[in-house]
Amino acid sequence: MQTIPVDVRRLGALMCVVPPEPRVNQETGEVRKDRDGNVIYVVGISVRQRDNRRADVIDVAVPSEPHGIAEGMRVNVVDLVAVAWEIEGRKGTSFRASEITPQGAPATTGAVPAGRAKSSGGEA
Repeated sequence: MQTIPVDVRRLGALMCVVPPEPRVNQETGEVRKDRDGNVIYVVGISVRQRDNRRADVIDVAVPSEPHGIAEGMRVNVVDLVAVAWEIEGRKGTSFRASEITPQGAPATTGAVPAGRAKSSGGEA
């Protein structure tokens, strides 16, 4: 899989449109964890490019529960990476970050690097 760093400074407003929830394995119903045993949370974020009216929603996986994030809030996404994947003939792009914080709140110093949010049970 190819991991591509994303420069969030080139994006416009980032807004939470789906609040944080644990990522669940669709087949088993189990909550997914990363290699270190941290529960992986997923947040739906609306992304709008600067100078463009078009917005997209991406699901961003993080290796711990983002605190203080609610629907409609502007957020900061730390260490965002895009990961191209292909499984059983399906392909796509997933997104991970080391953390997501409310806009204006400082990033915590104990953030797990974005590369560590990968689920041990499949794509992140």
